[in-house]
Parts: sequence; C-alpha cells; structure tokens
Amino acid sequence: MVRNKVSSSTDAIKVINDGDTVLVSGFVGIGTPDELLIALEKSFLETGHPRDLTLVFAAAPGDAGDRGLNRLAHSGLIKRAIGGHWSLVPKLATMAMNNEIEAYNLPLGCISQMYRVIAGGKPGLRTKVGLHTFVDPRLDGGRMNERTTEELVSIDHVNGEEWMFYHSFKIDVALLRGTTADSRGNTTMEREVLKLDVCSSAMAARNSDGITIVQVERIAEQGSLPPKSVDIPSNVVDCVVLSTPENHCQTYATPYKHAYSGALRVPLDQQEPLPMGVRKIIARRAAMELPVGGVVNLGIGVPEGVATVATEEDLLDVVTLTAEAGTIGGAPQSGLDFGAALNPDAIISTNTQFDFYDGGGIDMACLGMAQADRFGNVNVSKFGTRFAGAGGFINISQNAKRLILAGGFTAGGFNASVDGGKLTILQEGKVTKFIDHVEHITFSGRLAAERQQEVLYVTERCVFKIHQDGIELIEVAPGIDLEKDILSLMSFRPIINSFKIMDSRIFMPEKMDLRMDFIDAPIDSRIELSTQGELYCNLRCYSIKRQQDIDNIYASIKGLCANISERIPAHFWYDDFDVPDALLRPYAQMFNNLEQRYFSSSCSYVGDSFLRARLMAELKEKGLDINQQGKTLQSAPIMTRPLEPAFIKAVV
Repeated sequence: MVRNKVSSSTDAIKVINDGDTVLVSGFVGIGTPDELLIALEKSFLETGHPRDLTLVFAAAPGDAGDRGLNRLAHSGLIKRAIGGHWSLVPKLATMAMNNEIEAYNLPLGCISQMYRVIAGGKPGLRTKVGLHTFVDPRLDGGRMNERTTEELVSIDHVNGEEWMFYHSFKIDVALLRGTTADSRGNTTMEREVLKLDVCSSAMAARNSDGITIVQVERIAEQGSLPPKSVDIPSNVVDCVVLSTPENHCQTYATPYKHAYSGALRVPLDQQEPLPMGVRKIIARRAAMELPVGGVVNLGIGVPEGVATVATEEDLLDVVTLTAEAGTIGGAPQSGLDFGAALNPDAIISTNTQFDFYDGGGIDMACLGMAQADRFGNVNVSKFGTRFAGAGGFINISQNAKRLILAGGFTAGGFNASVDGGKLTILQEGKVTKFIDHVEHITFSGRLAAERQQEVLYVTERCVFKIHQDGIELIEVAPGIDLEKDILSLMSFRPIINSFKIMDSRIFMPEKMDLRMDFIDAPIDSRIELSTQGELYCNLRCYSIKRQQDIDNIYASIKGLCANISERIPAHFWYDDFDVPDALLRPYAQMFNNLEQRYFSSSCSYVGDSFLRARLMAELKEKGLDINQQGKTLQSAPIMTRPLEPAFIKAVV
C-alpha cells in the first residue's frame, strides 16, 4: 500500500512545530506557495501556534503588499529570518529594522546554493561572494540589527587566499510549489515560470530529517506523470496540497501566460517600447554596452528597461539576456512579472544559474545604483530604516566581467525633459546619490579596482567609470552644465581628465539603430587606427562568405597602415564571427601576412571556445607562436579599451 499524500492545507500546516526552521520557495510571486502561507498565518492567529519560527528565503516571496511572506509578519510567529532579498517583504523588513526579530541578509545566490549544500550534508558553502561587503564578518556579517548576534558567516583561508564560509543549518520544513502532483507526491512544474530550487530544497529538508509540503494546482493519477517531467520526486515529498486558483497565479501580475512557461512563443515586435524619458535614456546608454555574442544579467528596477530597449532595437538574437532566477534567453520581464522571460530558450534551477554566474560566466551585468561614493562603492541594500536587501546583487556584481551600475543621478521629485536631442533638468531631486561614504557596502569599488574589473556608473546626465583612485567622469549628456548639474550635486569631486558628450541618439525619440552598429556595419567602419597608434578591428557578427570579403579586410587595414613607418599593436574581436571551413585557411594566411608586414603584436579576443580553437589551430599552422607575448587568442568577449565615439558604436 502506498500512502496517499494529498492533504488539506489546514492539516498540512499542523506538522510545523514551534521553533522550526521553515524554508519558503518563491521569486516575487513566482513559485510562492500562498495557499500554505495563508493556512500558516490562520493557524497562528487562531491558536498562537506554530510560533518562534526561523524563516529561510532566497528571493523575497512577496508583492510589497500583503501577499507572500508579508502574511507572516506577526509578533511571536517569527523569531528569525534569513533572506536574500527583502524589498518585497516590507512587513518583515520593518520588524527587522525595529529589532523585533533576528534578521540576516545573505546573498541570494549563496542561500540558493546553500540548499544544495544542506541536502548534501556538507558543513557549509565556501565562496568569494560577499568579501569586502556588509556580509563580510569583519563588517556586519550580514546581521541587520542589534538583536542579531550569531555568526552565520566566517572567513576561511585556502592556499593563501581569503574565502567566505557560509555555515550550514538544518531545514525542518520546506514549503514549495509545483504544477501537478500525483497521489504519491511526484510533482511537475509545466505551468510554472521557474524551477527555482525546489528539488534541492526538498532534499535539504529530507536529509535534515524534516518535512516537505508542496502546493500544486492539480492532482494526477498515480504513475501517470512522465518520469522526465518530474521535478520533485515522491521520495522527498511528504505532503501535497491542492490550491485554489486565486492562490496559485503564475506571477503576482499574470494569472497565466504560455510564453512565460515556454509552452508558446509570441512575436516580440508587438511589445510596447519604453516611453521617452529618463528611464529610457539610462536604459539606452546601458544597452550600448551589450556584448555581441555575450551573456548578460539584468537587475530589477531601472536595468529592466535594457531588455525593452534590446527588444526594440532587435538585438535579442545576438545577445543572451538572463535572470538570476533561472531564465536564459528571451526578453526578461519587469515589475511583479520580474523573474519571468518572454520566449526563454531555457529555464534552469536558480542554484545552477548562480554556479554559472559565480564562475565568471556573465559577460556583462546591468544592476541598479541607489548610492555611490568617492571610492566607487555602491549601496542598494539599506537606507536608514528602509531595508531592501542585496538579493543577487553581490553574486552578480562581483563576478561579471563588465558591470554597468544604472540609476538616476538624484532621487526624490526629480523631473527632466528631452527635446531636440538635449536633456533639460526641470526639477532637481531632493536626494543626492553620489556621497562621501555609502551607508551599506553592497558593492566594493576598491575590490573592483584592485581586480581591474570594468565598471561604469550610468545616469541620465553623465557616465563615470571605476578608477584606482575613485570614479572618473567620462561622459556628459548634451544640454547639461558640468558644474551646475553634476559637480555641485556631488559630495565629492570625481576624477576628471577629459570627457565626451553622450551619443545624441540616446535623447532622440526614434530608434537608435543599434543593430546596424552592432551587426550590420560595413568592414570599413569596423577598422580604426586609434590616436594612440593602435589598430582595432571589430569582426563581431561579421560573416565572411567569399574570398573578396577577406581581400576587403586586408585592403582596409593596409590602407590605414601603409603610411606608418613603424609596426603597430593590433587588436581583433571575433565574437559571433563566421567563416566557412573552406575560407578559414585563406583568412589565416591573410592574418599572417598582416602580422609579418604591419603588426608589432596582435591580440585577438573571442568568447566562443570552439571558434577560438579553430583560429588557434590555423594560426599555428602558419607559424605564428600563439603563446608568445603579444600574440594571443583570449577569452575576452568584452571590449576593454576606450575608442573614438564612432568606433565604439560598432565594437561594444
């Protein structure tokens, strides 16, 4: 006899004991088990039990109102909360700031990965994520108030390097969500937007001698679910609860959309563009940094607009946009749909996504910026009594090859107009965002500078970049007065060497035609001799179809170099470069001829490992020593050197 695991929510919640550690799934409203949370709140209000619970959550299961974990913000019900993102659970955050509960803010990715660590019976998670931020135990250790004293994070040393060590803990109860379950507890997620970490969470509870309760929207006959479709197997499921439809929406904004779950693809050209304004200006400037052929993460808030701009500019086929929750490809969504993507190519578990992120898989990330200081530190997590939490910001910002920090220059009543390609400030914001010292270090500018990470700070009126000695002003919007509109509103003076005017297309109502810049640019606009005497050749997304295309490249470079008496350094970018096998050898021969005649050194950058291997093999055959200093093929899909404005458009 096999036990029927289907139960009512009331009976299911009775297994939660006072003092239990309860893991709750959910990313905003995606995967959030509201039917179970309603029953848990009801039980406490009617009986006073269970009480003194420890809540564990990665990505703020809530809507900034009354749903999700906001239902559990009752004195006595919660003793401790360990969360990654808190801005959408403000009732819990208020309790934390009022010292009513113990509260920890740990990086979302680390909590997500901890579920797998706990499931595996390991002592903790070792990672560099969090070093020199408020999570570092030498600062706050992720503790959010005076009541919180226990250390959940320590510093470890391995091979002379510093590492963060996040300590494991037991999970007594996991409250999860799926789509369909059979009476044994096998659960699928075909109508869910995300997989989240449901399997790891259930295993963490089971191997902690705990209990897993899964909320679903329908029950199937035992044995009728395809085995490969089962995301949570019955051996780690103790109870299944059938939800009412209103407590099982796909997201808090959308009852159900086929394109979110991957059941249907919709035409993206029907999506509404962003209206012209400050938000679009910032998103457009950030979109100009998108790496052709690269992988990108977009954060919540202003960075959400980059996906809309990329859609409008028809760039989604040449850049892979991702969200930390687990979507790969497609168009990431915003607001209470955040975490979902229209037409995703793949949906993987959150902890697997963060494995990729933490290992350096992101070519570019665009994240929000609430405060920045003279050292390049950024705060997005805590402002006075307002506690937003870091979410995945720390994982992503520390490990992205290139980082764009985007936000308004001031806040609180700011208003501006755009007319004739110029920006006019109508009313200045009351809050200065560029200050001497940020209140909370969510991103360490000093660590970024030390690691030579490329970081830009993008606002509607100017752009800064990270510098060893602080941040440097590099661009100013047309129509903006440097002293009045920028320097007078900063608590410190940035480094100023020289700066340029931001691209005027950013401030015009029509499309920017970035696709032409990124992909369809002719060969003569892709090759430039810089003022420093170095050759730059952008072959991103360039397709060689015939010998004449190779000859054209050679002729363009020869034309620039013919009147130069000395050999010069050369740089080539090859992401999404296409050359058929029959023309690969002629291309390598052409490159070899250029090397011998014009180049003192050459450096080629390509993120595609297979293309890199092909090019290396051919260049070796031509006698080029690819290991010799200055003659290397590197895995570096991001443009690292500032170029003249006309060439930046084609290269970035």
